[in-house]
Amino acid sequence: MPLQYVAGNRLTLLKNGEQYFPALNDAIDAARREVFVETYIFADDMAGSLVAAALARAAARGVDVHLLLDGFGARDFAPRLRDLLERAGVQVLVFRPKISPLTLRRSRLRRMHRKIACVDAALAFVGGLNVIDDYDTPGQVPPRYDYAVRIEGPLAAQARYAAARLWSNLAWASLGRRWPGFADPARWRTPRSVVDVAPACGDCRSALVLRDSLRHRRDIEEAYLELIEMAQIEVVIANAYFFPGRRFRRALRAAAARGVRVVLLLQGRVEYTLLHYASRALYRALLEAGVEIHEYQRSFLHAKVAVFDSRVATVGSSNIDPFSFMMAKEANVFVEDSVFARQLRASLGEAIETGARQVRLHRWRRLSWWLGIRIRLAYATARLIMVIAGYGKG
Repeated sequence: MPLQYVAGNRLTLLKNGEQYFPALNDAIDAARREVFVETYIFADDMAGSLVAAALARAAARGVDVHLLLDGFGARDFAPRLRDLLERAGVQVLVFRPKISPLTLRRSRLRRMHRKIACVDAALAFVGGLNVIDDYDTPGQVPPRYDYAVRIEGPLAAQARYAAARLWSNLAWASLGRRWPGFADPARWRTPRSVVDVAPACGDCRSALVLRDSLRHRRDIEEAYLELIEMAQIEVVIANAYFFPGRRFRRALRAAAARGVRVVLLLQGRVEYTLLHYASRALYRALLEAGVEIHEYQRSFLHAKVAVFDSRVATVGSSNIDPFSFMMAKEANVFVEDSVFARQLRASLGEAIETGARQVRLHRWRRLSWWLGIRIRLAYATARLIMVIAGYGKG
C-alpha cells in the first residue's frame, strides 16, 4: 500500500537524549490540556526522574496526563517514580503486565515497543528513544546513539489519535471501561477528523506508519520495501538490531544489482550476544551483492532510521528484525522532504566516517573457524526460536 502522506507539517530532527529530553520536557511543561507518553522502558535515572517530574507538574496543574508502559520493558519501573506520578494525578497503564517469561505462548512476545509523546494534539514526538539516560549503557560506554523527530502540524494530531486509541483500548481491557476522551466526537474520534485539529504550519509531507498484530501487521516493512524498490541512487539504513527476512534481503540485493548504493550502519558492539552473532550470518551474501556494511563502534547504536535518495527519510521505533516486524507495536514517521532527508543523511554520514568500521568482503571470507562456528550456531538458534514462537517464515 503506498504511503499516505499528510502535508503541512514542521519536523525537527533530534539526535540522542541530549536534544530529545529537553525538547520533550519543555513541551510537557507547556501543555495546557493533555499529554500522552508511550515508552517501552522508563528508567530510574536522571532522564527518567526529569521526565517523571515534568509529567507530575503537568498533572498537578490540571493537565490530563497519560503514561503507557510496556509490561516487559518497564517491568522494573521504580516504585518511587510510580508513587510520584500517581500522587500528582498521572494516569498510568501497563501493556501486557502479566505474561510469564517461561511460557511458550507466542503472545508473550507481543510488546508495546512504540515511543510516542503527544501534547495538546498540536505537538508530537516519535522515535527510537526510551525514557533512559544515554549514558546508562552496558559497560558504561556513552552515549547511546539514537534519533527522534519533533512534529508540529496535522501529523501531530494523527499521532494523538493513535495514542488515544491505544489508551482507550487498554483502559477497556484493564479497567472495564472506555476512556471518555477518545469516544467524544469533539475530541477527534476519527483519523480523518484529526487532520483539522492541528493547522498546517510547515512544508513537510509526512506519514505516521504503525505496526500491530491486527490490520497493520506488515505496514512498516512494506513501507521500507516500497522505498527500497523505488530508490535510484542510494539507500542508507541505520538499525540497531538487524535480522531481516528473505524478502527484505532480496530487496537490498536487488537494489545494489541495479546500481543503487546500499549502505547499512549496524551495531558493532556486543549488546545481545545471540542476535549479534546471528545477524552476521547474513553479511556474506549482502557483501557479495555489493551492499556496504559499516559497524558502529563509538558507542551502542540504538537508531532505527533510513534515508532513500536523500529525498525520503524515516525515523521511528522499528528495528529490522522479527520482533519489530512481526510481534511488537511500533511507530515510524516517513518524511518526504529533501531538506529533512539531507540533514539525517549528513548525520549518518558523520557517524559512518568517525564512529564506524567498514566490513570488507575479502576479510569476511577469512573469518576464524571459531567465529564462524559461533555465527552459525547463533543463526540456527535464532531461527529455531522463531519457529517455536510461530514466526518461522520469511
